[in-house]
Amino acid sequence: MIALLLILIPVIGGLIALFIKNENTVKGFSLFISLITLVIALFGVYSNQTSELHYNVSWMPDLGSRFTLGLDGLSKILSLLTAISLPVIIIATYKNTYANTGKFFGLMFLCQAGMLGVFLSMDALLFYFFWELALIPAYFLCSIWGGERRIQVTFKFFIYTFVGSLLMLVSILFIYFKTADHSFAMQSFYHANLTASQSQWMFWLFFIALAIKMPIFPFHTWQPDTYEQAPTAVTMLLSGVMVKMGVFAVIRWLLPIFPNASQSNSSIIITLSVIGMLYASLIAIRQDDIKRLIAYSSIAHIGLMCAALFSNQQVGMQGVLIQMFNHGINIIGLWIVADAIQKQLGTKKFSELGGLAQKAPTLAILFVVMCLANVALPLTNAFVGEFLMFNGLFRYNPIMAGIAGISIILAAVYTLNMIQKIFYGNTVALTEKAYDSSFNINVALIILVIVVIVFGVYPQPMLNLTQSGVNTLITKIP
Repeated sequence: MIALLLILIPVIGGLIALFIKNENTVKGFSLFISLITLVIALFGVYSNQTSELHYNVSWMPDLGSRFTLGLDGLSKILSLLTAISLPVIIIATYKNTYANTGKFFGLMFLCQAGMLGVFLSMDALLFYFFWELALIPAYFLCSIWGGERRIQVTFKFFIYTFVGSLLMLVSILFIYFKTADHSFAMQSFYHANLTASQSQWMFWLFFIALAIKMPIFPFHTWQPDTYEQAPTAVTMLLSGVMVKMGVFAVIRWLLPIFPNASQSNSSIIITLSVIGMLYASLIAIRQDDIKRLIAYSSIAHIGLMCAALFSNQQVGMQGVLIQMFNHGINIIGLWIVADAIQKQLGTKKFSELGGLAQKAPTLAILFVVMCLANVALPLTNAFVGEFLMFNGLFRYNPIMAGIAGISIILAAVYTLNMIQKIFYGNTVALTEKAYDSSFNINVALIILVIVVIVFGVYPQPMLNLTQSGVNTLITKIP
């Protein structure tokens, strides 16, 4: 029942929010609903009552599809991230104004419900249904409340994701007809009767859809523009949680359904991922725009996750599970600061800023902590996950791990350069009138900083949770 409630609460809350006219009322209501979802997620993550964590009822019996949800070792970590993200986003952007605020938050909740459905689904058709449900509100959020170039950027986003979804659907339907019982059940898909040739073709159709969503090189070009033009609250949700749908689907569906094809194509995918890491890092170094730098930084981090997944090492897999959570926390923190600077000073460009730490010391301290976490400094949350991922990649191929390791140096370069240009040095005319961050932004960032430090100093709870996820995956791969 807990798994069902995780989806029902955001759906019901979102539908109610659509009809609330008063801006303050809808913001308070949205925060309340998001906190309820978080409490349910926390209870589910730390509950040992297996029967409460699964939900299975008839849905489309003639098609062999059931409404099957499960909060297991793989889905717990992403469900927790999704549940934490929305209240933090709402708190951080509480003073932001939107036309039709009720509709904005209603769509945000429907997007959250879709993402939770992706993480909880144990039926392929249901998984695809929630995959699309998460995307549809995102289209409207970007196209209605986005920046000046929102229409063309959203159209590009739509084309990429539509093509990817179509390829995934073809693969899912083909596998369905190859199952012994013509069922969309997860276990039936894991044991589908595919020839080696069929497995290769279906693997690539499925993988391209996920590669677009993550995104990895060369399927990444929609991402920087979308992150730049989308409302910052939506960008936080897209980069913090939605891109994890692709990484998670690799773990839940791609690797168990196509174990041989995954192994035979691993060198190609790891090479593309490492190229993407270096390419995105070098592009990030050249940026003069805070949002675009963060966007390219995200591509580099996701590239490492993808490479670690296909290294076929348990330690790398555990690192990916940890890092999906930590990357979501860290990048949301970076977006909060980027939004605060843009809202206050009206610019995103480094060249127009400087000395901001003198005027906004609290914001500077919190931002530096989030930046250090972004480069995986020891004693921050990202260190453990990144160490495990590089460990797995090194066991697969030391040379490839060494090349990928260059991205660590590049990440330090562009991150420290961003800190220096924005917050240190002498103030300029624009930053002379700056002031420190507001209470709601400080609260949101302090929550994230606590997570960064706690899981950086004491990562054992996260290691225990993700080890359960690795064990779940091992038992499911044929």
